[in-house]
Amino acid sequence: MHRIEPASTQDARKARVGERDALALMKDIDEIYSARGRKVVHVDLRKERPDRPSLLGLILGPTGNLRAPVLRVGRTLVVGFDEDTYKRVLGVR
Repeated sequence: MHRIEPASTQDARKARVGERDALALMKDIDEIYSARGRKVVHVDLRKERPDRPSLLGLILGPTGNLRAPVLRVGRTLVVGFDEDTYKRVLGVR
């Protein structure tokens, strides 16, 4: 078992993150992994820049709030949960 401690946590039910704040999170991000069910979409923002609606579709849920969980590792943002993606991003084997 790996012990990884977060630098900070926030309860998504208490602190809503809407469109403007979600886009502000993207300021220093180079890669996004967006997981929905078994499907994971990877976008390398250094190579491609999706339009605003596409980008928001990757990170916001149907209520317009940032989807949870969100994990930021350096310049990589992981939205949603996929065990294989977490292992890859965290460098866990």
